[in-house]
Amino acid sequence: MSPDFAGLLEACRDGRGEPRSDSREVRPGDIFTAVPGETEDGARYIPAAAKAGAAFIVCRPDVGAEILTAAKNCRIIYHDNPREALWRLAQARWRTDSLPLKIFGVTGTNGKTTVSCLLESLLAAAGEKVGVVGTIAYRWPGYSRTAPLTTPDTLTLHSLLGGMADAGVTVAVMEVSSHALEQQRVYGIPFDGAVFTNLTQDHLDYHQDIESYFAAKAKLFLNLPQRDKAMSVNSDDSFGRRLLDLCPSALSFGLERRDREPRLEGEIAASGPRGLHLRMRYKNLAWSLVSPLVGGFNASNLLAVQALGLKLGLSPEDFSALEAFSGVSGRLERIGNSAGLNIFVDYAHTPDALVNALKALRDAGFVRIVTVFGCGGNRDRAKRPLMGEAVARYSDVAVLTSDNPRFENPQAIIDDVLPGLAGAREAHVERDRHKATALALKMLTENDALLIAGKGHEDYQIIRGVKHHYSDQEVVRELLRCG
Repeated sequence: MSPDFAGLLEACRDGRGEPRSDSREVRPGDIFTAVPGETEDGARYIPAAAKAGAAFIVCRPDVGAEILTAAKNCRIIYHDNPREALWRLAQARWRTDSLPLKIFGVTGTNGKTTVSCLLESLLAAAGEKVGVVGTIAYRWPGYSRTAPLTTPDTLTLHSLLGGMADAGVTVAVMEVSSHALEQQRVYGIPFDGAVFTNLTQDHLDYHQDIESYFAAKAKLFLNLPQRDKAMSVNSDDSFGRRLLDLCPSALSFGLERRDREPRLEGEIAASGPRGLHLRMRYKNLAWSLVSPLVGGFNASNLLAVQALGLKLGLSPEDFSALEAFSGVSGRLERIGNSAGLNIFVDYAHTPDALVNALKALRDAGFVRIVTVFGCGGNRDRAKRPLMGEAVARYSDVAVLTSDNPRFENPQAIIDDVLPGLAGAREAHVERDRHKATALALKMLTENDALLIAGKGHEDYQIIRGVKHHYSDQEVVRELLRCG
C-alpha cells in the first residue's frame, strides 16, 4: 500500500472526504474511485468527478494523460486495483472492520432468501436485534427499503452496516451473490459465519462456466477469513462436498446419509400440503421440528439454519422458534382465496429451483400441477430449455409465457424454451403473462395446484428496458375477483 493511499484511508476514517464511485454523486471534497465495470471503465468519468469538485481521484496507473488533464485541480492517487481501493475506503469510512455486531453471509444458487429470513427469525427469538440485507429488502427494526440488488454495491453495503450499528443492531444477515463476491463488493467485511445452500446452473452468462461460478461462491469461505468463523455447508450438494474438503472446520448438513462426522443429519418424517415434520440428529442429540414450510428443499433450508445455529452454540430447544416461521414473500407463497384453489407463487428462475418447487407440490399429493413460467431476457440462454424440461417432467400442464424479457424479443426467449417442453403432457404458449395466468386459473380444480414461477416477490416486468408494474400475486387476486 502506497503512503499516499494510506494517508487517504486515514483521511476517510476521520471524515475528511466521502468515498464515491458514481461521478453523479460527487460533491466538493469527495474521493472519487474510478472502478472498471462490466461494460464501462470508471476512468471515463474522472473529468465529470473533477468538475463536480472531487478533491481526490483514485485510479489505475495506466489511465491516460488526456483524461487526467481534466483533473488537474484534484490530487491523483494511483492504485493497481481500484475495486480493492474502493472497499478499503468504504471500510475506513464506516469502520466496518470493527463494528459491534456479528455478520453472517448466506450464499448458494437457491434458498438464500429463505435461509436468511429463517436465520433472522431464529436469532431474533434468541434475543438479538437483527438486520437483513437481501433480495427482497434491506431492513432492520425501524428501517426498510426495497432492494434493487441481492447484494448492494460496496459503498451502499458498508454504509448499511454502519447504519445498523448506529441503530443498535447486534446481528446482520446478508445474502451474498456470486457477482458480489467476484466484484469484491463484500470484501473488507469481517464475516462471523457463512452458509452454503447449494449450487446449480445459473449466471453462466457472467461466470462463463460452472467451475468459475463455484470458485466465486467459495470465496465467501476461503478468501474472506475470520478467526473461528462458523460455517455450515450442504453435503447433499456435490459442490457442497467439494467445499467441505476445502473447509474442514465447517459443519455439514443434509438429508442423505454420509460418513462425514460431525454432521447434522435430517430426516423428513412427514411432508404434505400443510408442511413438514423433520427429525434431526447431531452427535448424541436428537430432536424434531414441525414447520408450515412445504417441500424437501425447505427441509434443507431448515437444516442449514440449524447447522449454523449449532456452530454458534444454540441448542435444539432454541430451534423450536423456527416452527412459527410461515414463509417468505414469493418463496412457494400460498395465495389465499375464497375459491379454495391451491395457488403458489415462487421465485424459481433456474432449472433446479423449478424442480425443487414442483417436487414439493408433487410430494404434497395434489392431483394435477399446472405451471406458469417463463425465462428472463439478457441472461444465461443455456438454461432455457432445461427449465422447459423441468416443467415438462414435473407438471401436468405447462403454460409458457414472458418473464422479464428486458431488451430481448419475448418470442425469441420462448423459442429457446420450447425444445425443453417437447415431452410435456400438455403445453400452452401465451406471451402475455396476465392472459397466461387467467388461462391457468380456468384449468384449476380444488384438488390441483398452480405454480406461477419466476418472479416471486418482484412487482414489475422489464420490457424493452422499461420497468412496468406487475405482480403475480395481485394479478391472481384480481382475476379471482373478476371471475
